[in-house]
Amino acid sequence: MKITDHIKKADGKTLFSFELIPPRKGRSIQELYDNIDPLMEFKPPFIDVTTSREEFVYIEKEDGLLDKKITRMRPGTLGICASIKHKYDVDTVPHVLCGGFTKEETEYLLVDCHYLGIHNVMALRGDAMKEQQYFEPTKGGHEYALGLVEQIADMNKGRYLNNVIETSDCSDFCIGVAGYPEKHLEAPSLKTDLKRLIQKVEAGADYVVTQMFFDNKKYFEFVDMVRAEGIDIPIIPGIKPLAVKRHLQLLPQVFKIDLPQDLIDAVDACKNNNDVRQVGIEWAIQQSRELMEGGAPVLHYYSMGKSDNIKAIAAELF
Repeated sequence: MKITDHIKKADGKTLFSFELIPPRKGRSIQELYDNIDPLMEFKPPFIDVTTSREEFVYIEKEDGLLDKKITRMRPGTLGICASIKHKYDVDTVPHVLCGGFTKEETEYLLVDCHYLGIHNVMALRGDAMKEQQYFEPTKGGHEYALGLVEQIADMNKGRYLNNVIETSDCSDFCIGVAGYPEKHLEAPSLKTDLKRLIQKVEAGADYVVTQMFFDNKKYFEFVDMVRAEGIDIPIIPGIKPLAVKRHLQLLPQVFKIDLPQDLIDAVDACKNNNDVRQVGIEWAIQQSRELMEGGAPVLHYYSMGKSDNIKAIAAELF
């Protein structure tokens, strides 16, 4: 079922969903199941699975020199989606990236999703590689998420990269895109970032999931701005519970977001990361309750591979 259909079926009730990161290659999928199992009692209608782009590794040769190779340390997004869908009978949402993929590779991925009965995809530009200061598009790939949305929307109409296919079995993907209540870190202004979002919606995006935020006022203001532009698609808030004291420096640095002073003070007062984790849980519960009261269609949690804190939050809400 499409994400938008799940939301319509809920008839105003806030739904629960979460996002997973594939394990590093060489690890078992069982560790994912171990983190999913405790959350299934809250009946998530869908689960997102992220996609990691390629990265460089250096392999020492016999002569002592280093050989620079490209690898993917967390492959398997589509296989994980199919496995979760089969095991738990829940819809899955693979993340589809511009970075690291050609348009042809994207088309093959979408064809496989269609074969597997996966009806939702999240279209994202992706981040720069670790050794790049700025995002550089893959040769033969899309530069922005807008192009990715256009490609997916074209495929829904039977238009493939090199031909138009007459078929009664076209894909019908529900397309999710990212939204940034505090603007994308590369956008010169929030207004400019909003224009980019409008373009993605006009190209075929069906719903928005926001980047994490810790001040609900930012989300509600963002929703008002989007609605003022005549966009009425669902805007799903993305929530990440703080878990370690280092997040105070890391999250603003990486995502260019602000943290409320009350949250900063509470974390600073913690003696250890167990205390920080509890503060993160309590803050997320408070955030979630306010978002539910404000009519958020879904609360989407960034689990980062761990579910104990997400379960503690969901147990208070769902």
